[in-house]
Amino acid sequence: MEDRRVVITGVGVVAPNGIGKEAFWDSCFAGRSGIRPITVFDASPYRCRHAGEIADFHPEAFLGSQGLRTLDRTTRLALVAAKLAIEDAGLELTDLVCQTTGVVLGSTMGSLRSISEFDLEGLREGPRYVNPALFPNAVINSPASQVSIRFKLQGLNATIATGFTAGLDAIGYALDMLRLGRAKVVLAGGVEELCLQTFLGFYRLGFLATAVNGAPPSPVPFHPQRRGTLLGEGAAFVVLESFEDAIQRGARIDAEVLSYSTAFHHASLYRYDASAAASVRALRQALREADVAIEDIDCLSGCANATKACDAMEMTAISTVFGPRSATVPLTAVKALLGESFSAAGALQLAATLGALVHQQLPPTVQWNGAPLRTALVHTLGLTGIASAVVIRRAP
Repeated sequence: MEDRRVVITGVGVVAPNGIGKEAFWDSCFAGRSGIRPITVFDASPYRCRHAGEIADFHPEAFLGSQGLRTLDRTTRLALVAAKLAIEDAGLELTDLVCQTTGVVLGSTMGSLRSISEFDLEGLREGPRYVNPALFPNAVINSPASQVSIRFKLQGLNATIATGFTAGLDAIGYALDMLRLGRAKVVLAGGVEELCLQTFLGFYRLGFLATAVNGAPPSPVPFHPQRRGTLLGEGAAFVVLESFEDAIQRGARIDAEVLSYSTAFHHASLYRYDASAAASVRALRQALREADVAIEDIDCLSGCANATKACDAMEMTAISTVFGPRSATVPLTAVKALLGESFSAAGALQLAATLGALVHQQLPPTVQWNGAPLRTALVHTLGLTGIASAVVIRRAP
């Protein structure tokens, strides 16, 4: 693998607490939550009725109305985030640029509602009477493909479906493709929509926080009284390219991606792993490949979704890897503001962390004393045994 430096030159965010990077960053810095009563489906029969829902989402304001009618919510979220990232990076999509620009998108549950509704129509009306225009939405790689179609991007196109870590894993895959010289520019990120089908799956597993005495629940990571998480939705893309190419085209460089790592621990599938083995390996490998000491990490973006098992595993991993430094490293938990958005979560964490480095400001964080923010570590994990981490450094 070639030793190519890969940098971030643009970011596009569609989140429950803000659309566009500055609105998103401002909300995160102010601790402004996007958690609200669910409106995209009827949640009244359930004890959990709140989520990180993107209210008043109007994709036509960004994309125009043409070509949107048959696209599902997941695809529309991805398209808006991609457009914002392209514009933020100042990418001029000429024929030559499009030939070498790719898309890598983390999405696991994105087609669940579309598959469910398409199949239901087939069962009710018969397979001969389903609307064929809606079939592409039922394919998991459709959102990534639609991004390339909309912006005429002809480079690699990949969908990463690793669940909780998919947003960061998409960044890692794109990083490898750029270092190998198999792409010049890559839009990488994650997307997930809020829908009844996903909600019911997590709700019936006991994953979600429920109301107590009529009071709406709030996800409070690491708090002793936490009772679970709330779901969220959103999309985030970053524009990745080599340092040399970014300099050549006069692009603004926000940060450099120093490393990516992922690990899996088979024994932690759906159960609490007291050793947090996967996270420990992922964090250590990311630090080693970035050639960064734990003392050099100025902030850590945690998975921190307020479920007892996830938070306990993450704290074990941080304590194991950082030792005494774990008591002082600033730890951010943006899912308290956004909810658990599954495949989009890692990308949204990265986008929030990028804002922290650019503006030298963190979301409300107990352990931060205002020291300069230069190098950050983003970590996410899932109860399926997987964990991933990315190290980024602010551009000089």
